Amino acid sequence: MQYLPVCLQLQGTPVVLVGGGTVGTRKARLLLRAGANLTVVSPQISPELEGSLAQHGGIWQQSEYAETDLHGKKLVIAATPSREVNQRVHDDAIALSLPVNVVDDPELCTFIFPAIIDRDPIIIAVSSSGQSPVLARLLRRKIEALVPAAYGRLARFAGRMRTLVKEHIPEEGPRRLFWEQTMESTVAEQVMSGREQAAEQQLRERLRDADSLYRGEVYLIGAGPGDPDLMTFKAARLLQRADVVLYDRLVAPKIVEMARKDAERVYVGKRRAEHALPQVEINQLLLDLALQGKRVARLKGGDPFVFGRGGEEIELLARHKVSFQVVPGITAGSGAACYAGIPLTHRDHAQSVRFVAGYLKNDSVDQNWSSFQSTTETLVFYMGLLGLPMICEQLQAHGRSPETPIALVERATLMEQRVLRGTLATMTEIVRREKPTAPTLIIVGDVVRLHEDLAWFGEA
Repeated sequence: MQYLPVCLQLQGTPVVLVGGGTVGTRKARLLLRAGANLTVVSPQISPELEGSLAQHGGIWQQSEYAETDLHGKKLVIAATPSREVNQRVHDDAIALSLPVNVVDDPELCTFIFPAIIDRDPIIIAVSSSGQSPVLARLLRRKIEALVPAAYGRLARFAGRMRTLVKEHIPEEGPRRLFWEQTMESTVAEQVMSGREQAAEQQLRERLRDADSLYRGEVYLIGAGPGDPDLMTFKAARLLQRADVVLYDRLVAPKIVEMARKDAERVYVGKRRAEHALPQVEINQLLLDLALQGKRVARLKGGDPFVFGRGGEEIELLARHKVSFQVVPGITAGSGAACYAGIPLTHRDHAQSVRFVAGYLKNDSVDQNWSSFQSTTETLVFYMGLLGLPMICEQLQAHGRSPETPIALVERATLMEQRVLRGTLATMTEIVRREKPTAPTLIIVGDVVRLHEDLAWFGEA
């Protein structure tokens, strides 16, 4: 390891920066944000730097560099375009035993500036030891995408609660375990969502109820229509946290693979007349696992609150006061339409959209068909493959034109996606000939005409 990562406390510390151009301005931003008492030595400085010094109480010493400029300082940075001046700054700093950084010249540095992810008070630094600053910045951007800004709020909340937690849990080991659980609990999610008052109340309740310290929780996660890239950051984060993952047949295998390698996986899929577990047993299993102290991810295809029976699955948890979180997902209607190039609303074709359950119940699709007659409304039928002949028949019987466009999207958003197009009069025969398999989604309305021009994914 060429450099030891450290975090310096610079509040009120006298620091000198030699050079006031573009590079020096960038370094000054960091130093002033960290609270340094900054002096800039340079004949000229950028307007931005001049304004920042005035705002933060820094000093501009309008002169050429001299060795005496380092006297009384604790940290030295050189950022001039002159290699000769930078070398002198380095040599003078070394003679005075001062830490020195010469920007973009690792050989003249006793410390370097890393790329920083600032989630104050959480600070993450990425360094290439001066070998490739561009690569360090690239890695910083990748990490920034994975670390929500709200982690800073969470750290401040934990700081405020430290004394309270220590009073209730004086032993270091149990206290550390409590904090580990809290940082990956609904308390943390409440804080990160800006609901700190509710989070504090929940934390206090956990401290008062010793049994709750060992109680698990459930994450009801919308996995989206299939493409793993459509998962939200929060969904991926909670999935990685889970000890047990319950998933159904609508969840793509690649999404299940995103869980922790040591997480237990339980298939609870359902299809017509074939249930791995009845719904009531799934509900009970979620409760039982949580009461065992486990963190349980329930992966649902699409969105758990759009034909996903998510409300049923959390009712039992709520009655037993088990913590749960619901993470919305991209519902199949939206995902299928976007990947098929069929906008669900369009100024010239449809001004509203309706999501409809299309599954058979007692060999019938029970709907108020007379309410589906507006030609400016797009209809999206979920779970309608078996009921498609009846859907087409009933829409026509209640007034829709046989020439109304209809599309069936099979395995939406996946590489195997296929789009079948026809009309209410022809679609039943097309499906009989092409034999699509679930999961499928049916879109009815004039917007289907746009598919040929707007499709960018899957079969046209």
